[in-house]
Order: sequence, then C-alpha cells, then structure tokens
Amino acid sequence: MINFSIQNCVARFMKLYLLPFFFLLFFCACSSSRHYQPTHKFGKKELQSDYLLLKDILEKKHPSLYWYTSKDSMDIYFDTYYKAITDSMTELQYAWNILAPLIDKIHCGHTSVSMSKAYAKWSEGRRQPSFPLYFKVWNDTMAVTANLNRKDSVFKYGTLVTSINGIKNIDIIRKMFSYLPEDGQAYNVNFMRLSGNFPYFHRNIFGLSKTYKVNYIDSLGNAKTADLAQYSPPKDSLKKDSLAKITKKALPKVPKEKRLLQYRSLKIDSSQTTGVMTINTFTNGKLRSFFRRSFRQLQKEKIKNLVVDLRLNGGGRVGLSTLLTRYVTRHTFKVADTLTTESKSLGPYTKYVKGKLLNNLELLLIAHKRADGRYHLTHLENKTYQLRSSNNFKGKVYVLTSGLTFSASALFCNAVKGQEGITLVGEETGGGWYGNNGIMIPDIKLPRTQLRVRLPLFRLVQYKHIAEKGSGILPDVLVTPNLTALKKGIDYKMEVVKKLIIADR
Repeated sequence: MINFSIQNCVARFMKLYLLPFFFLLFFCACSSSRHYQPTHKFGKKELQSDYLLLKDILEKKHPSLYWYTSKDSMDIYFDTYYKAITDSMTELQYAWNILAPLIDKIHCGHTSVSMSKAYAKWSEGRRQPSFPLYFKVWNDTMAVTANLNRKDSVFKYGTLVTSINGIKNIDIIRKMFSYLPEDGQAYNVNFMRLSGNFPYFHRNIFGLSKTYKVNYIDSLGNAKTADLAQYSPPKDSLKKDSLAKITKKALPKVPKEKRLLQYRSLKIDSSQTTGVMTINTFTNGKLRSFFRRSFRQLQKEKIKNLVVDLRLNGGGRVGLSTLLTRYVTRHTFKVADTLTTESKSLGPYTKYVKGKLLNNLELLLIAHKRADGRYHLTHLENKTYQLRSSNNFKGKVYVLTSGLTFSASALFCNAVKGQEGITLVGEETGGGWYGNNGIMIPDIKLPRTQLRVRLPLFRLVQYKHIAEKGSGILPDVLVTPNLTALKKGIDYKMEVVKKLIIADR
C-alpha cells in the first residue's frame, strides 16, 4: 500500500530473474485447474493440519489478533472450530463452515478467506444454482433489486421481503454477518456486501432449497407469502459464457481514458460552481496526474464546491490517499500515531506466505524495533504532511461515504473530518475510526487445501484517533438508504449534498 524505493528494486529483480520461474508455475497451475473437482473431499487430518498451521501463523504474525477479541475468547474459538472438523470436507465446506466464521471473530476487515486459485478458475463464468433474489440490505430491511427468475411477476424491484423459509430478516442478516469480516464493530460494510451478491452468501451460508417460502409486503402494504423456485442455470450456460468471452475479445479496444473512468472521474457544473470528483480506488487510475489536472482545472474555473465521492472506494495506496488529503486539507497532518508489526520476518512460515522472501526483505528495511518491543514503521509515524503549495482547494468540500469506504479511504476521512469547510455526508465507513491493519497484506496459502487467508502485517492507529475503538468514521450528516429514492432510481445522498450546497448560499 506504500511505495518505497526498495519495492522498485525488488520489482526489477523479479523481472530479470524470477519471471521465467513464475511462468512455469502459471502453466502448472493452469494444468491443475483444468482437472479441478469441487466435489473432492479432503481428509480430516489434512484439514486439521491446515487449521493448526493457520492458527500458529495468526498467533505469531497477526498484528492485532486480540485487538477486539480477548486471548481467552480467541482460544475458545480456535478450539471450537478445530473440534468442528469431525469428518472429511470439500474445499467449499471447509472455507465456509470452519474458516470464515473463525476469521470473523478477529474483527479485522483485512483478514479474510478466499477460495483456492484452482476453484476460482473453475468457477469463473460458471453460473450456479442459488436463491434467486438480490436485495438492497440495510438495518433489518431487504428490498428486491433483481430477480434471476425473470418470469416471476411477484417479486418486483423495490418489493420488501420480511422472511425466507421462516427465518426473519434480522436473523438472516445477523447470521450472515457472523461469516463476514469487518473492522471492529463497523458492520456497515457487510450491508454493502450482502447488497452486492445476496444469492452467493445465502447459498454458502444457508445452503440450497428447491423452493423458498418467502414472506413479503405487496404494493398495497399487505403481508403475503409466496413459494419462490430456486434459480437453476440452463445446462448450456457455460457454453454461452464462453461464447461471451470470445465475443468480448473481438470487440473494439476501449480507449485508455474511458477505461480509467471506472477508477476516477471529474465532472464540473460551472453554472452551479460545483465539481464532483469520484474516486473508486487508491490503487489504479493514474491518480497522481489525475489529481494534478483536476485541481488545476477546479482553480482555473473558480469552482467553490467540491464533492468527493468515496462510496465505492475500498482503499489502496496510502501515499495516494495522503496526496488527495494534501489537496483539500486546511492544515498539516499525519497518517498514524503508531504503525507497528510483530516481527521483522515471516519466519518460520515464509514458505506459506505469498511474496515469501521479498516480504522479509521489505520488513527488514522498513520496520525498526522500539522500546515497547514492537517493530515500528517510523517513516509514517514521524512524517508531517504539508498542504499542497499549488492548487490547494479552498472552497467547501463534501465527502460522500458508505460502508465500502475502507482502509486508505477511511484514513482520508479521518484526516479531514472536523476541518472547517469540510463535511462528511452519508453512512458510517467500513474502515475503522480508531485504526485498522494493513500496509502489507500478503496471502497465506494453506498447503493441503490451497485456501488463501489474507494476513495484514501492520497495525495502524490513526492520527488523532478517537479514544474508543470499534466503530467506523461517522458522517457529519447521516444519510441512510431511502426506499422511495431506491424505487425511483434517485441518488439520495447526492441529492442531500445538492440541498446542503444551495442552503449554504
């Protein structure tokens, strides 16, 4: 997440000496994925072996294993899920029944489970049976946004569902949350995850039913019940998906600037003297040059109001988040009060962690032991950032946030919150207000199942953080989802910002 000169050296080394080796690994991986069988079951001892290895790595190397859950409680959870391995399991069963609920108990949004690369390759473009409805989910509300059973005329866009197979909304949501990671108790990110792919999570957590008994509210406000058939993809769906990929390759190449718009954009309404800057990531999109051009244009056109939309920004490079902060901040700032890791090496688990020796080399160069016994990234702890000397934006700034505002974008929100002329509008961020874990986040690859678990290596306590850890960053103007706006396709948060700008005049 941070660019150091050592990373450039490492990249050059990889290009010259390690690429041939990686190409060999890639072809071997492709060969194995063609023969992948998702129904293959791993023996109980294999699963236990992977589990104990993961437990050891988390206990020795995770920077905040006991930040939100006490050691006594984590020991109980480790023991509980180990005992739950009573028989052989498929990769999918092991991931969802054992590892996902275990990892949730850490309450670290950067520690998560993902399937093996072979499974990911096998499932790519493959439609699977599932519960057919997509929802916008918030609090205890589930409003239909899509229906995979296209011939169904009951569950239309905006229909409120109150229970599925006799389980009430609040209980469905609560159970799903126990499988999904978050920073502390900043659960808003999980509402967004469920809204993004409810059928996927429902299938893996609750399993499949041939039919679902669904309670809902009809257009007249009456409570009703209907039987909803499972979505079953057509048998030739794989062929169709493959054909779609071939067709996609044959399409004309999209111009580079248009491709970059998925990462960031700037729209200016000169008549309203307002600019809307959308930044969906701090990783891609050539952001340095984009920021330079954009803030120069804002100053040239004398724009007085800037909306910074971070609602889909899951984070990325701290250096780019910090750069944006420098363009809008009213005073100097720091990124972190403290930034620490457990050790200067991944040993003796190096071979199980992606990046292997390269991670060890970076840790060796950037982490320094201090009196508290932990290793500190002193570069970010000590550095004070100044306002940009040119094109620093002096007008009113409105920052749009949601549960997906995470990691580096949460650092930006914390840095600017409370400053004169800067207003956070929307929902609680998914990124922790007190702090979070990250900076370097390699994958642990479990040797038997090949499942992957993300391992953040540094604990970051935010600069001028709040005293109580656990929540995301709270907006100055809270704007929660609105059913009427959802049905009409209105961007409700943006409408609120427009009203704030008019009222300020």
